[in-house]
Amino acid sequence: MYYTFDKANEGTALSVAQRKFFTEIAALVDKTVSVVTTTGKTFNGTLIGINPDNMSLCIADAKDESGHISHRVFLNGSVVAQLSSTEKPFDLKALANRLEKVFPTMVKLYEDKGFIWVMDKVKLTEKGVVEGSGPAAERVQRVYEQFMSEAKA
Repeated sequence: MYYTFDKANEGTALSVAQRKFFTEIAALVDKTVSVVTTTGKTFNGTLIGINPDNMSLCIADAKDESGHISHRVFLNGSVVAQLSSTEKPFDLKALANRLEKVFPTMVKLYEDKGFIWVMDKVKLTEKGVVEGSGPAAERVQRVYEQFMSEAKA
């Protein structure tokens, strides 16, 4: 799930810094995070939802510091003191650069939306090819698989 943040709060445009901030936060959705509240409680789990207006969060399979696991924890943004992730974010730009070597001038990166278009017919995300078929899609998938195996090594 990816969010786009074009406008917020009474229709005022977001600055570049604000857009980047919200893009980074949105990239944490479906990732393992650690949340520290203003009361000092810590929750570790999967971030599955976020309200960009007030930074309220929904954490799935949230484990607190005593080891108790809750199916869902909803935290009001006013109590969130810190949100962190130990997972390294997927480097979509590096993958786009790799694809550009195989498909010169036919790669469009939509980093804020989390996907790459190749030849205007193959859509690629951090999960692999999600749209398109045929030889071009197969080639894109092979480049993706090689990129992923090198990233894990």
